[in-house]
Amino acid sequence: MARYKDADCKLCRREKIKLYLKGSRCETPKCAIEKRPFPPGQHGRGRTKDTEYMLQLREKQRARRIYGVLERQFRNYYKEATQLKGITGENLLRLLELRLDNVVYRAGFGMSRDAARQTVRHGHVEVNGRKASIPSMRLRVGDKVTIRDKSKQSQPVLQSLQWNENRPPASWLDVDRNALTAVVRQLPPREAIDVPVQEQMIVELYSK
Repeated sequence: MARYKDADCKLCRREKIKLYLKGSRCETPKCAIEKRPFPPGQHGRGRTKDTEYMLQLREKQRARRIYGVLERQFRNYYKEATQLKGITGENLLRLLELRLDNVVYRAGFGMSRDAARQTVRHGHVEVNGRKASIPSMRLRVGDKVTIRDKSKQSQPVLQSLQWNENRPPASWLDVDRNALTAVVRQLPPREAIDVPVQEQMIVELYSK
């Protein structure tokens, strides 16, 4: 299975914004973008011309990296979003939000989307009472996500709960952090999706 294996902090530096890919580390002075707030590489400090295409490309790359999907996956999400009723850009973000790994993260069961993805891959999660180990699994309204009984005392889950203690879960989820369950109450509205992405620029990029 293809996936990104390089340093996550390089992605934040390339986008010149914190993408919170490393969980708690992103909120400490150790965060790479705090030390080197410029793109990686020997030309990172050089000036670049902000063309329309470059700005649109950066928005697409930013969204792709926040949710941890590869280029072909992202393009498939976009194609599906164009076929749904409503605004294409909002449909795109909604499809990404409904991934199982993102729901685990939004519920507070993972310190980052990467950590949530690993929790899913290692078989610690059930959906509607059945084991689910595919991070890209699409959830629907009414689906119930549960941390399996044998995994509730695992160190990553306990650390995530402690770190997210004062962080409210997504408003479109009904979360019980004592029972470690989350139910998709409704489709995520745009105002509840707090990602630093201008989705209209992504639509413009793919519409060329």
